[in-house]
Amino acid sequence: MAASNGKISPHSPSPRSMPQGKVLSRIESPADLKECTSRELSQLAADVRAALISSVTETGGHLGASLGTVELTIALHYVFNSPLDKLVWDVGHQAYTHKLLTGRKEAFGTLRQEGGISGFLSRDESEHDTFGAGHASTSISAALGMCVAEQDKPKGEPRGHVVAVIGDGALTGGMAYEGLNNAGHMKYPLIVVLNDNEMSIAPNVGAMSKYLDRLRTDPMYNRAKDELADFVEKLPKGERFVDFGKRVKDSMKEFIYHSALFEELGFTYIGPVNGHHIPDLVSALRHAAECNEPVFVHVLTQKGKGYDPASADIERSHAVSAPSLPKSKSSTSAAPKYQDVFAKTVIELANGDERIYAITAAMPSGTSLGKFKAKHPDRFFDVGIAEQHAVTFAAGLATAGLRPVVGIYSTFLQRAYDQIIHDVCIQRLPVIFALDRAGFAGDDGRTHHGVFDLSYLRCLPNMTIMAPSDENELRQMIRTAVDYTEGPVAIRYPRGAGRDVDTSGHPEPLPIGKSEVLREGSDVALLAVGSMVEYARHAAQELANEGISATVVNARFVKPLDEELILRLADETGAIVTIEENSATGGFGSGVLELLSEHGKLVPTRVLGVPDRFFEQASQTRLREVAGLGVNSIVAAARQVTETRARSTVEAGHNVPASVSG
Repeated sequence: MAASNGKISPHSPSPRSMPQGKVLSRIESPADLKECTSRELSQLAADVRAALISSVTETGGHLGASLGTVELTIALHYVFNSPLDKLVWDVGHQAYTHKLLTGRKEAFGTLRQEGGISGFLSRDESEHDTFGAGHASTSISAALGMCVAEQDKPKGEPRGHVVAVIGDGALTGGMAYEGLNNAGHMKYPLIVVLNDNEMSIAPNVGAMSKYLDRLRTDPMYNRAKDELADFVEKLPKGERFVDFGKRVKDSMKEFIYHSALFEELGFTYIGPVNGHHIPDLVSALRHAAECNEPVFVHVLTQKGKGYDPASADIERSHAVSAPSLPKSKSSTSAAPKYQDVFAKTVIELANGDERIYAITAAMPSGTSLGKFKAKHPDRFFDVGIAEQHAVTFAAGLATAGLRPVVGIYSTFLQRAYDQIIHDVCIQRLPVIFALDRAGFAGDDGRTHHGVFDLSYLRCLPNMTIMAPSDENELRQMIRTAVDYTEGPVAIRYPRGAGRDVDTSGHPEPLPIGKSEVLREGSDVALLAVGSMVEYARHAAQELANEGISATVVNARFVKPLDEELILRLADETGAIVTIEENSATGGFGSGVLELLSEHGKLVPTRVLGVPDRFFEQASQTRLREVAGLGVNSIVAAARQVTETRARSTVEAGHNVPASVSG
């Protein structure tokens, strides 16, 4: 990956060239902005926008949000002094301009590429990235911690300002309100900047969205605010009159809106401010920096500004993909994406079952549940970036005999772990969790890889866990989950396309806890889960070419395990390899080892899973190879356990103890 100074390491890809423009070409660090005139700052915004469009449409990435924060980012770095002043960006979707202005413009063409710079913020990448985040709603809490640390520095040490930049989408997350509530109570001089573009990935939902809409659009309030500001400025400078003027201004706001929300939370409210007018932004931020109390700066921006395709389709342009090679005329149609098969199946089942409801946490397009909304709008709920609420909301539905399906990315479900345990599993409520992007997520990188779900779910009582080997099996598993009433069910499936198998038939339920034997063999058993099943089949063919006969098992169920089959194969083959695109610690392979140990089956066993470290961005295929999950790695592991079995049989006349290696 990129070194902390923003330079490309020897193993990084060659950066793509991009236009830098007259002003951007001379910006090497935020300090260089201090020398720019107002006109040059405006030109810098144009330079940055051109660079973003040129580069991100080639590399892929979160283009829309970053185009919307160009002027805001320039103003922030113009007013504040990073890294002494801490700029804490929520998620990182909106921070590409920040990367360009903090010494990474030469490396920017490697964005989201293997060995290149991250698409999110990373403390390992730059001292200007004060807090890393790929999940939303964390910035206010993190910034408050930094603010306390700054204010508590020993006397004589320079104290920096701390600014949290959060989008209105992230403001739908409960953690943001926990941070606001605590910050308003503590009275430390935290600055919260709301980047309000009326969107997260999809249009925002909820009461807060409606409240912000009133703040940003009501001409009566804005006119009254301006007139009162003029009035206050003309008053004598005595503290009593200034305070009176502030009270009048707050009272007018209270009269118009019935509730001055942010003031009631303990913040001084500034705004709304035009997020594309640098002089207004600079003025507002300087005013915020002068306050010795919590300040909330409300900035209005346009997502995708300056790029017509992004402005025309804001939701789809949230993240753009790198261009792919054109398909030849003779090529067959692409296989459907797992997420689309999931949505199609839920719709199909819901057509005949009014108990089925669908829930997403601000990802109607990413999970494809937006298609469910089109067919069954009264049974679809987008709860915003609020995964904890989504899970407990689903639990409430389940208590009434309904069958809620929660479509959620594996990495995001981590945020609701206590709710899964406390609100679902303990009560054995039949909530269905559809875990999209399970396994490696590709160029989204380490914050988005879903490689822990089998481990964090398998240990929970009453939880049933399935993983399909193809898209038709996904359909069968959804049907199985809908029919199952004894407790919650989790179905995990990978990002991207399936195997283009036939999905035309009506999905039939699977017997709970039963695996599928795809190939019979006598020397070694390859027990594979989900995306790894096809890899195991290819490995078995390679082993057959070497004279090693392998049984291939599509495990289907991670919990409960097919105990009868696994124990039989341990006796018949005497050697086992488990393969999963999940952490090697605590997942499917660990469950197999626990079963073998419980029954005294001392057979050589290898657990192939994701090693105990975080992985950066690369293609899914490449990440599997690096993690030791490719066909060659499976073949090597099978050789090892069969050789160990043969050696131990000859030398000792009995099997060796089971062993684990990642």
